[in-house]
Amino acid sequence: MDSCDQLIIGAGIVGLAVARELRKRLPQSKILILEKEDGPGRHASGRNSGVLHSGIYYPPQSLKAKVCKEGARRMAAFCEERKLPLRKGGKIIIATKAEELAPLQALMENARANQIRAELLDEDQIRKIEPHAKPYKQGIYLPEVSVIDGLAVLNELVRELKETGIEICFGEAVKSIDPKAREVKTLRNRYGYGHLFNCAGAYADRMAKFFGLADGYALVPFKGTYCDLRPERAHLVNSNIYPVPDPQVPFLGVHFTRSVDGQVHAGPTAIPALGRENYGIFEGLNFAETPAILGTFSGMFFASEKFRRLAFREWSNYWKPHFVAEAKKLIPEIKSEDLVASPKVGIRPQLVDLKTNSLVMDYVMEKTADSTHVLNAISPAFTSAFSFAEVLVNGSV
Repeated sequence: MDSCDQLIIGAGIVGLAVARELRKRLPQSKILILEKEDGPGRHASGRNSGVLHSGIYYPPQSLKAKVCKEGARRMAAFCEERKLPLRKGGKIIIATKAEELAPLQALMENARANQIRAELLDEDQIRKIEPHAKPYKQGIYLPEVSVIDGLAVLNELVRELKETGIEICFGEAVKSIDPKAREVKTLRNRYGYGHLFNCAGAYADRMAKFFGLADGYALVPFKGTYCDLRPERAHLVNSNIYPVPDPQVPFLGVHFTRSVDGQVHAGPTAIPALGRENYGIFEGLNFAETPAILGTFSGMFFASEKFRRLAFREWSNYWKPHFVAEAKKLIPEIKSEDLVASPKVGIRPQLVDLKTNSLVMDYVMEKTADSTHVLNAISPAFTSAFSFAEVLVNGSV
């Protein structure tokens, strides 16, 4: 049996950031990362938009608000120092109808409370930044928002961590954990630990249940699919254009993002998926877990009018004419033929409170004396990873 001082389950962005933070504080500790895939960030971390979010969406008292702004600053600095791809272009959030002006003002209040640089602009000012956008009277400009290459960051972190003596074991799927013996079993090996960090993403609830935690919670998957703007129409978007989001749900609606390579993506959808890795129609289906996922979705659908509204909206976006209609609210010049199916697809593991049948909006952590569990590392987890890792490590070692 291999033993270590600190064992981390998951080599996504949160697990790698926690390992980096641990090494800073504990230079002599033996730190080990277990990852079931053959490389880092094969799921949510390696499939996200790359946008470093500002923190404007999050209530000031939330943990997301506390770590997002500083996390974005640190992640951008990390990319600059290591000469990784970084596109500085800012972001526009525009109202598309009168009913969105009040929520837009609420976002400005969040910006002030969270000390985020944000400017409330009129239509003419917005068009100077995004000439093809069509705002309804007002929009918010966030000049400090940038876009990175998530996979480049993950690979650089792996290289850096290995140089500091951290061992990353790929292809090691956790099968069981014995908290009393402080032992993790995979198909091939056993690992002892002093403290365990559960950063298992879509499987974090399963890992936590070995410790008797995550009671009353379940992680359910939402599939995000995209369209790409044809290259000859990519000039319609200079940087990033977003609608005003519904503050009651954790999804931002159809929006446009220009990646570091210049490709413009439109999306994503947020469609309930039938497996934690259900990226295609049948790819990633796990019939052992599908009934539980369907049961959770059904409970939410019948218990929550808000969830029914979300479900209908997102299923409608799966129909291309509706998706195009949503995109045209931001850029009226968009035509159906301008948007082509993208290979980009991701799964967002979203925590559900089973007692209230509601989506959990903030990060959730649970702990024992010798373990720390990240149960809801949703967006903006990549943006805030370096700051969030500090919170996770504080009080754990």
